[in-house]
Amino acid sequence: MSRTTTMTVRVSGALSEFIATNVGEDGAYENVSEYIRDLIRRDKERVEREAFDRLKAELNRAFAAPEDSYKSLTAAEVIARNRT
Repeated sequence: MSRTTTMTVRVSGALSEFIATNVGEDGAYENVSEYIRDLIRRDKERVEREAFDRLKAELNRAFAAPEDSYKSLTAAEVIARNRT
């Protein structure tokens, strides 16, 4: 079940003007809430994409490593290693 949270954010000056240009008849969004939700979604996607890219880079390095650099580990050893 999703939870709704109401927040109040104060924005003034150039940021307020920038928001105003993106909301309303001439903007891409009908209201400020829609705009803010979209910004949050995009930021969430960016964070998830960066985490995926880090994981992918780590896997690429692992697969590129020479075979003799691999060490056989038990599940318990992997768990213990990852706790530190």
